[in-house]
Amino acid sequence: MKIKHLILAMTALFSFFGCTAANNGTAVNNGKKVLVAYFSATGNTKAAAEKIAKATQGNLYAITPAEAYTSADLNWNDPDSRSSKEMNDPAIRPALAGNMTDVRNCDVVFLGYPIWWGIAPRIINSFIESGDFNGKRIFLFATSGGSGIDQSIDELRKAYPALDFAGGKLLNRASQSSVNSWVSGILND
Repeated sequence: MKIKHLILAMTALFSFFGCTAANNGTAVNNGKKVLVAYFSATGNTKAAAEKIAKATQGNLYAITPAEAYTSADLNWNDPDSRSSKEMNDPAIRPALAGNMTDVRNCDVVFLGYPIWWGIAPRIINSFIESGDFNGKRIFLFATSGGSGIDQSIDELRKAYPALDFAGGKLLNRASQSSVNSWVSGILND
């Protein structure tokens, strides 16, 4: 009988620590409904978005172009490449694949993208213009081979002055711990 109680106690103890370890470093979302939306052409921004979703327990949504980008499309050295043409024409809005995610019930949106020509790719404009982000706090995150995020934040604030772009962060090769710290400060505000 004592062995049975000992086994039950040890099982409960291991279960407790197992849950603690699985949840270690995960930010508490304080009951806020979080959407983590991202566009990633090469996978770098996707990796950052997955870390944010893990930290926030938020819903992950990939912003996908109706026509996928090829490596030739992404050649920024070619003025005739698709990405060069899109970025040189502020009016271009690449078509989105699939249905737009429902943002009505979200409190906080983390919106991620790679930096192209110092700013957000035009597909981010397509995404913003496809949903109702009024009243949502939007935190931007980006990945980049060399540019910062500030110019992209400024450009989006100018393009959409009614929206609450509450800040942003460059997340190149960010650790889960640093992402947890960043989002914890946001969600515990």
